[in-house]
Amino acid sequence: MSLSLQLYWSFRSPYSYIATPRLVALARDYAIAIDVRIVHPAAIRNPDYFRHMNPLARRYFLLDCARAAAFQNLPFRRPVPDPIVQDLQTLAIADEQPYIYRLSRLGVAAAEQGKGLAFCDEVSRLLWDGTTDNWHLGDHLAQAAARAGLDLAALDRAIAAQPEQFEAKLKANDTALRAAGHWGVPTMVFQDEPFFGQDRLDVLHWRLIQHGLKRRAV
Repeated sequence: MSLSLQLYWSFRSPYSYIATPRLVALARDYAIAIDVRIVHPAAIRNPDYFRHMNPLARRYFLLDCARAAAFQNLPFRRPVPDPIVQDLQTLAIADEQPYIYRLSRLGVAAAEQGKGLAFCDEVSRLLWDGTTDNWHLGDHLAQAAARAGLDLAALDRAIAAQPEQFEAKLKANDTALRAAGHWGVPTMVFQDEPFFGQDRLDVLHWRLIQHGLKRRAV
């Protein structure tokens, strides 16, 4: 019988981007189902987080995410534009957020069609691999969705018909993440045990093997 885990993931998280290729490989090569549960970034879920951040934290974070991507042989650059509109001097979060609400809702819609991981993989590459400026313009998102086997226009129509239901799902995912024992992303939860961060994937794999993880038949 296949194993399963829950993946809590955000489009603004560089560590989510860095973890995703290995999660795609895990789902491809092993008998495991990954239930993608999109959450809004911390900037939306808890804007006060940045007001109380240690002044050393951002500098280290920027260094470490670039280093972690290089270690995994992944191209890396901060998205242009950033999915969150934020003053990078004061770290204040703007009241108007034209990008992240759409991205998060699209992730939920993709997950509802069983293609959440593929959509996260394609869109996170679009955002973070440094090859695309103005990812929000033209057909960049539509092409990424198509590579994941999805129709962007259909996803947008589904969201426009019931935006409050998608926000409710995002809130429920945040609640479930906290109930599982963490607040950050990416967090993988297997049998109620949380594994936070792209640097816990090897430990997660070890735990899965303990529970009988098997390679998929060729």
